[in-house]
Amino acid sequence: MKIVVVGLGKVGRALTQQLSADKHDIVVIDRNPTVVDDICNICDVRGVTGNGGCYEVQAEAFEGGADLLIAATDSDEINILACLVAKKLNTRHTIARIRNPEYEKQLRFMRQELGLSMVINPEKATAREIARVLRFPNALKLEQFSKQRFELVEYRLTDGNPLTGLQLSDLYSNMRVKMLICAVARGKQITIPTGSFTLEEGDTIYLMATPQELEQFFRRLGIFKERANNVMVVGASRMAYYLVKELSEMNMHVTVIDNNPARCQDMSEKIPRALIIQGDGTDSELLAEEGIADMDAFVALTGLDETNIILAMYASQLNHCKVVAKINRKSFADVVTERGLVDSLVSTGAVTTELIVQYVRAMQNSQATNVRTLHRLVGGKVEALEFGVTADVPFAGVPLRDLNLRKNILVAGIIRENGKTIIPSGNDSFCAGDDVIIVTTNTDLTDLRDIMARG
Repeated sequence: MKIVVVGLGKVGRALTQQLSADKHDIVVIDRNPTVVDDICNICDVRGVTGNGGCYEVQAEAFEGGADLLIAATDSDEINILACLVAKKLNTRHTIARIRNPEYEKQLRFMRQELGLSMVINPEKATAREIARVLRFPNALKLEQFSKQRFELVEYRLTDGNPLTGLQLSDLYSNMRVKMLICAVARGKQITIPTGSFTLEEGDTIYLMATPQELEQFFRRLGIFKERANNVMVVGASRMAYYLVKELSEMNMHVTVIDNNPARCQDMSEKIPRALIIQGDGTDSELLAEEGIADMDAFVALTGLDETNIILAMYASQLNHCKVVAKINRKSFADVVTERGLVDSLVSTGAVTTELIVQYVRAMQNSQATNVRTLHRLVGGKVEALEFGVTADVPFAGVPLRDLNLRKNILVAGIIRENGKTIIPSGNDSFCAGDDVIIVTTNTDLTDLRDIMARG
């Protein structure tokens, strides 16, 4: 596909790298020639220096228009303008990153009247991911499929965990819960496991089950944590606004600490149910005074990755509550994850990239078997994809044990047309109207047929 990426900040760079790896024809546009040259040297893309909202600049990228333009500059207005210009150049699809809360009420208008295919708010999307984790604190990360009928949970086996030493073939007989461990990260090694795989301390595992079965699983392990009710957030950022708003609507008690009086005043007026404290969120005395030791969850959302890491580690030592930190630099995130320093990490760049890549994958195939949901795991090394099954899928009705699947492909879940959920065995098969969930280390799947071995 011909794709134009306007703006090479964190999101634009991450998108360019991912889409280039997926073998798309990419042209990047940015005002900064150094940034353009840098990404062109790293990825197999072409670059244009200039304002992405200008007709001439976009025409230089793809004179007859592209299949998709993604506007990810730091200006909402330029992003909207770039999408309008792209439409005049016959670009079929446009995606705009729009962050300002004032535009929230106009999103439907923007999509319908301005012809935007997709509007994405990175801070809001990331806040939603944090909120999901706080609803299920056992998870390092939680992804949802098929209208929340299935959930995929990331979970780390710490010292003394009862799963350590367990062979996966014995999992059901021991736990009596219908669930599936569909991926394991052990250091830098990623495995799509079989029944003979044995779990070890330090493994990060990815579990697939219904929400009810997941809760039952952790209860039987004796480590289930109720959803967080008292939450402390450090940093009254735009992301914090979306998070606190959502948590307040879930009747959670939220305390926000920030040293900027204007931000504190603004959030206090917009979300009166939350307790907003003006002060230094790195001050241990202030944190103690505001009850950090009594919190169920602590979320670090300052503008500095280093501060968020230190705050999260401090909260973990002081109180064994759920801890979440926003970390945008991948190098930091890799170190923190590998050493298990912080409970859960979030990145606006990663969340936004995942949502847009999902849309691009869906564009690549016009049939109903294309990607409906996509979640990227283990730093993008594993993908969990949801596909629809149509009547013309050649292997519909064939038992899974008889399918010649590609290596590192796991059928993790089946959702029947009537809503019934199945953790599949070799005797199960796909039926027309099903949704199926595939977990794989092959990051090139765009159609359900791609799971089959060739030849």
